[in-house]
Amino acid sequence: MFFVDVIELEGLGNRSYLAGGTSSAVAVDPPRDIDQVVAAAERRGVRISHVVETHIHNDYVTGGLHLARLTGAAYLVPAGAHVSFARTAVSDGDTVDIDAGLTLTAVSTPGHTPHHTAYVLREAGRPVAAFTGGSLLIGTVGRPDLVEPRLTEQLARAQHASAHRLADALPDDTAVLPTHGFGSFCSSAPADGDATTIGKEKAANTALTVDVDTFVADLLAGLEDVPAYYAHMGPANATGPEPVDLTPPAVADPQEIAARLAAGEWVVDLRNRVAFAEGHVAGSFNFEADGKLATYLAWLIPWGKPVTLLAESGEQLASAQRELVRVGIDRPVAAATGGPGSWLREGERPASFPRATFAQLALERPDGVVVLDVRRDSERAGGWIEGSVHIPVHEVHRRLGEVPDGTVWVHCAGGMRAGIAASLLDAAGRQVVAVDDGFDAAGEAGLTVVTG
Repeated sequence: MFFVDVIELEGLGNRSYLAGGTSSAVAVDPPRDIDQVVAAAERRGVRISHVVETHIHNDYVTGGLHLARLTGAAYLVPAGAHVSFARTAVSDGDTVDIDAGLTLTAVSTPGHTPHHTAYVLREAGRPVAAFTGGSLLIGTVGRPDLVEPRLTEQLARAQHASAHRLADALPDDTAVLPTHGFGSFCSSAPADGDATTIGKEKAANTALTVDVDTFVADLLAGLEDVPAYYAHMGPANATGPEPVDLTPPAVADPQEIAARLAAGEWVVDLRNRVAFAEGHVAGSFNFEADGKLATYLAWLIPWGKPVTLLAESGEQLASAQRELVRVGIDRPVAAATGGPGSWLREGERPASFPRATFAQLALERPDGVVVLDVRRDSERAGGWIEGSVHIPVHEVHRRLGEVPDGTVWVHCAGGMRAGIAASLLDAAGRQVVAVDDGFDAAGEAGLTVVTG
């Protein structure tokens, strides 16, 4: 009997896998922090004999090279990927033995990248699972625009062909196990569910239900901004990432926190947005540890800018470090735990700003307040508050000068991104109110929501 263990990377919206038999296993698209993969193998009592990459990743730093070196496993990387380290180059049709009666076959599936490769797991010759990386996802496909703009349409067409190749070659009951699609911006759309098979995708995935021209036109029309940090992930993965250091950072006292703020460095408060709004170090930014910390902090921060982390506990700090190394933010320059009372110098008072609902905004609106919508373009296309200003959250920091004068009521779809934007505005000295509410409540509150 074979097994497949799923390793969830919720912060990045990805999955990694460990699959094997009674004595050995293969790790697929492992994260930078490989300890959880090693622990999964130990629980199963198996040796990791192979580590495979479906492609050179654009949204996170891989742990594949380190895992292979640590375990002595063969490191399989698509032959078309240009890398500067020793690996086993795999081409279409290559097959390796994982365990008794268990094999893994490489299937060329270009589209997400030119060299993208899926892997089909067979038990006694029968396909049982396909590790599809960024090709065939649940109800969608990986986006084709992360490599080079001039290749985007070509890769979109390749995605359609790759999806059909998998669907035509595999039985309907074959499990489809993608890496992307669970919140990652590598997916062209959110995953439609939590699990799927080839048969289910044949019935529901547009890559398999519409003609190539329609598919490509719709796919390209739906693409949104690419997180800025993606530009650094591919080169890091092609070079060969170093092992991570998750030891606690140096402790920052109030004087050092103030000095780092004065030097223009980023001081990031990891507490939830409610606690931050009630009291925080003036000038600090709020990226909730329980939100999509790695994605949004890595997207917004100038690459290489020193970052100091403020956490409510050592556990929260350690979890944040683990999230951040996955996107190449390896070592905070300093950190502190506790709360504003222990982060401020003697005589300083916490800064704060109010939170509100859309119903409260409706009451204030006649006074001419500024409403700032920080949702993505696609979200705003579905409806927006009449007269609101639109700046997506990842652009707010560099477009502060475009926000009109006055008190700014900032909203997103649910509250988390509004909290980030409110902290950026607050740090810049603006009067801000964070609307911590679901956008569906805007119309219910009597605000005019424009559509079409």
